[in-house]
Amino acid sequence: MSKHTTESMRLFFALWPDDATRTSLMQLQAPMQGRKVPYNNLHLTLAFLGQQPIAVLPQLKNMLAHLSPTEFILTLDKVGYFPRNRIAWVGPHQTPDGLMSLYQTLCAALAESGIVFTPPSSFKAHVTLARDASLPADMVFDPITWHADEVALVQSITGPGGSEYRVLASRTLTDAVRVPGEVIGEQMSGAPLR
Repeated sequence: MSKHTTESMRLFFALWPDDATRTSLMQLQAPMQGRKVPYNNLHLTLAFLGQQPIAVLPQLKNMLAHLSPTEFILTLDKVGYFPRNRIAWVGPHQTPDGLMSLYQTLCAALAESGIVFTPPSSFKAHVTLARDASLPADMVFDPITWHADEVALVQSITGPGGSEYRVLASRTLTDAVRVPGEVIGEQMSGAPLR
């Protein structure tokens, strides 16, 4: 392991899908051309933090723990394409207010804490389905209804087979934060995370 890897991590905050949503996303991506995102890597990025020092992990976990409870349904009803990066994606025609509020809260908390990251010029809620993709054909599909309530702090590890995502902490927006193997308050969460 390189010194760079041991002192810093590539991190992001994401909405983390449940198994039913992941299965629907896999079915939608099946006919697409390109490098399909593996089942365990499917997510909706809220804030990409890039390479961060390991020392900021407690701050980021604390930020996650203090997100305001919220619930919203995300209707993934639009397939799109980012030609510059050759990414095929699915997202909502209309971004729910709850998702915009969650995104803005996270950006404000990151700015307040002094954690350096570059927010996109505009937030485009989407789940990447394939990279190095061709423009998807017009698709008729049943919208995917996602009760999007799990937020995760995720590490991206680049290996020879591509990126692997490892959840460092997660929480449902109606429950306490879960950190594998750590005690938070009176809650112990060694349970497997999605």
